Amino acid sequence: MTGQSQLRTQRLILRPFNISDAAIVQRLAGAKAIADTTLNIPHPYPDGAAEAWISSHSRRYADGESAIFALVEHEHGILIGAIGLEISVGHGSAELGYWIGKPYWNQGYCTEAAGTVLRFAFDDLGLNRVQARHFTRNPASGRVMHKIGMSHEGHLRQAVRKWGKFEDLELYAILKEDFRS
Repeated sequence: MTGQSQLRTQRLILRPFNISDAAIVQRLAGAKAIADTTLNIPHPYPDGAAEAWISSHSRRYADGESAIFALVEHEHGILIGAIGLEISVGHGSAELGYWIGKPYWNQGYCTEAAGTVLRFAFDDLGLNRVQARHFTRNPASGRVMHKIGMSHEGHLRQAVRKWGKFEDLELYAILKEDFRS
């Protein structure tokens, strides 16, 4: 793939991350409430982790492995979160993941961005299926998945371990043929 494009919604710019975003990523993603509702974000968020994560994006995009976007509220230019796809080109599918900084919760930003990323996955990347999972105890994430047209496909009992505790997951997915942009 060539360089990652920038996407726009009514209120957001979805762009590749820059190293200069690292301090904001560490502050927002490092909040315990964010780490608690995501599988792979640590708490406390270690120094240097945001830089390492951001530095991996361009290579992983070029290799067709992922497409990770910074969510920037375009009126004020404020970084508010992240959204991305972990891509399986051979299967024509991807897993959608996202986090929004706690000060920006309950404002519809995630739903707005997720719908745009689905369009990108199907129209630009040519994928056939996008799925997403959330902790059962985080129904707000499931509401985002439902709002963007994903269907609930299953309940995965004790599927992952977070902070030493087994967690149930809810699985959602959408096929290209079912997506209405």
